[in-house]
Amino acid sequence: MKPFVAPLDDILFSLNHVAGATALAAWDTEFAAEIGGHFASFAEGEIAPLNATGDLEGCQLVDGRVVMPKGFKELYQSYSEQGWPGLNMSEDYDGQGMDTMMLAITSEIFSGANQSLQMVTSLVTGAARTILKFGTDEQKTRLIPSLASGETLATMCLTEPGAGSDLGRVRCRATESGDNWKITGEKIFISGGDQDMSARILHLVLARTSDDGIKGLSLFLCPCTREDGSRNAVSVTRIEEKMGLHASPTCQLAFDDADAELIGEQGRGLAAMFTMMNHARGDVALQGVAHAARAHDIASDYAAERVQGRNADGSPATLNQHADVRRILDEIDAAALGSRAMTHLAFVQMERGDNPAFVEFLTPIIKVYCTEAGMRGAEMGMQVLGGYGYLQEYLLDQTYRDIRISAIYEGANAIHERGLATRLLGGASGDAFDTFLADELDGAKGVGNIAQCAELWRTARAALLATDDASPHAHHFMALTAQTLLNCLWVRTLAVADQHPDTARITRIANAQLKANLHQARLHAAFLAD
Repeated sequence: MKPFVAPLDDILFSLNHVAGATALAAWDTEFAAEIGGHFASFAEGEIAPLNATGDLEGCQLVDGRVVMPKGFKELYQSYSEQGWPGLNMSEDYDGQGMDTMMLAITSEIFSGANQSLQMVTSLVTGAARTILKFGTDEQKTRLIPSLASGETLATMCLTEPGAGSDLGRVRCRATESGDNWKITGEKIFISGGDQDMSARILHLVLARTSDDGIKGLSLFLCPCTREDGSRNAVSVTRIEEKMGLHASPTCQLAFDDADAELIGEQGRGLAAMFTMMNHARGDVALQGVAHAARAHDIASDYAAERVQGRNADGSPATLNQHADVRRILDEIDAAALGSRAMTHLAFVQMERGDNPAFVEFLTPIIKVYCTEAGMRGAEMGMQVLGGYGYLQEYLLDQTYRDIRISAIYEGANAIHERGLATRLLGGASGDAFDTFLADELDGAKGVGNIAQCAELWRTARAALLATDDASPHAHHFMALTAQTLLNCLWVRTLAVADQHPDTARITRIANAQLKANLHQARLHAAFLAD
């Protein structure tokens, strides 16, 4: 088994030199490297060693409560004591006040080391942001410090048996009860719906307060434990048996007149919930990045040592001396580097806060492209290892099983493709991407294929805006958009390759991808033109 090694050099190179984090006033490159180094050491030494054992043991439902795999409770205690839960929460609420970029570093490393545990802990930041944006002052003061300290973990309760992506079919109901509310209904597929690591769990529940479609949905804060210490009327009816993420309890929850409080305005639940969901989508993109990077690390290490066949001069050859294996390894590497760059670009734009339309446009792209990059990387990595890749010994089977859900949760990828080709294509969001392309073309000064890709994208955009229904073209338009964005980022990468410790590797990958991106863009543009 290849021990987990955090790809910190790649992460810092991407943030500092490709995505433009250094342009942010509050960004401190040395401090970021220091914090990243601390978390990388923690992940390599404590988090990653429980990844395989947690996968094999899984979670158990004992007397109505979820019991996490051996060692997870102690690991979470260490994670909390070191202050990681409150990393980018406001100091006003006992957090450490660091920016979104720092979360981009730690979240990717965490996912690569142990996605199951990362999944259970990751919704805390989104919950805190939702409370900060929509909660009352009293709710902020009472709830956010507990999230920052690690005392409380959070869940996001949307999905029901008859309401997956179609939230208008939500039937879980909330009724007023004095100054607060009572929730009755069922929610499924709730990540971390229960666990024995944190003292408290805060469920953010989307529930119906009227029968007026999605306008009748409101968002509620539903604690697992009441203020007096008694258990709220929320019970776990089952833990789902899944393909992967065995150490992340995906629960079916029953709410039986559970005590809850409204957050935000009644009937505006989706607006509040999307604050949490959009954070989660960026986090899921980083999961894809992390697994592509992990697959490359395992496969390249194996290929460098495994002797198979001979070179042209008759000497024994390692796998990485065979042309097709080198091609596969470079494709996995490119999947990790490219998906990381586009995700970091989105995170930098989020932190800047001056172009929300551009962030809105980038969010579905990074969710779709990066999750598929993670799946593709894991699959190709298994191919490099051959029969050994199919065994549990090298962990690529777990990498593939764990990352597969990323294309499904937080909105199935096809839904994001449709949203990009319809809702986001016209108006401010589409215009923001067009402006980005113009700026990149000006900055590149004729380098790369930006002009050709941009022209293909603009032609496709105009054609889709002229159609009555763009949804049949959504898949190819998403692919064209991703390749156009990547083309810009590979041009940036090539220009700063000398800032990476392995300049030759970065230059080789960037040059190859600039050729491949144009061919891919032309292919998808041709499908759109038919």
